[in-house]
Amino acid sequence: MEFGAVPVREALGAVLAHSVALSDGRLRKGRVVGEKDVAALEASGIERVTIARLGPGDMGEDEAARILAEALVEGSGLSLSKPFTGRVNILADEIGLAMLDVDKLDAVNAVDDMVTLATVPPWHRMSVKGMVGTVKIIAYGAPRESVERAAEIGRGAIRLAPIRARTADLIVTRHDAGSSEEKGKGLKAIEGRLDGLGMTLASSVACEHETAAVADALGATEADMVLILTASATSDPRDVGPEAVRRAGGEVTRFGMPVDPGNLLFYGTLADGRPVIGLPGCARSPALNGADWVLERLAAGLAPTSAEIAAMGVGGLLKEVPMRKQPRAG
Repeated sequence: MEFGAVPVREALGAVLAHSVALSDGRLRKGRVVGEKDVAALEASGIERVTIARLGPGDMGEDEAARILAEALVEGSGLSLSKPFTGRVNILADEIGLAMLDVDKLDAVNAVDDMVTLATVPPWHRMSVKGMVGTVKIIAYGAPRESVERAAEIGRGAIRLAPIRARTADLIVTRHDAGSSEEKGKGLKAIEGRLDGLGMTLASSVACEHETAAVADALGATEADMVLILTASATSDPRDVGPEAVRRAGGEVTRFGMPVDPGNLLFYGTLADGRPVIGLPGCARSPALNGADWVLERLAAGLAPTSAEIAAMGVGGLLKEVPMRKQPRAG
């Protein structure tokens, strides 16, 4: 691509690279210079302007952005904005999680400095019309070969996992020395989490902080997902919450996670395969914690493996929850 300052007459048909102030107005960068523009420039006494002119092997910025974006979301159901100034935004049509093939996307960004893609982090929860990613062509054009190569490498690398679960039941345990915040702000925080996923809290049931009582409550649930919030923090794989899941015929996939706040979480499945989460005490706060990451994955029907939970530690040091009873700093 040709780029640089040229006499005004030679700018005809090229892209104006820098905005130019005229005696009676302004020519904005990015426009294709026409005969009227040349006359206006000459009338303002301007002799040279900086332009960009595509070569035979180049592709305009908007076309390049469109081709790459279309390839990235092929078969995904994601939407694209109209190309503008070399940019196309990738948008979610519904609530869901961003599923990104990171290796492919890294390879796309390594093809050519002029061809770029930025995305949200993997598994990021998206709202309706939320921006999953944006393709931006840096210059006013890019080599066609680079664009086509990037498109082939990244084909289908960005998808959206929609939320599958629609309802959740909450089981709350109680004992004299336990927490009771779930009756107020805690319950609202949990409802808010579900609402953000397009889910509904179908029921909230209280029972004694005993394995048998929780197991009975689990057996009576009918929602797509079950949440357990115990009066006392779950501190061992054989504590009341996880043991109740086993007694009800279910399985515990993971106890504890390297995300803080959120360490004291467990999750698994009931006998019929429905997901169950033992919430950490920090779930009583609306602040982001490890339970959010697990809840979102399970709601989308994409249960994380124990190894995937283990890998959440890097980046898992989240903002401290003010109401926490045992803060990090003693």
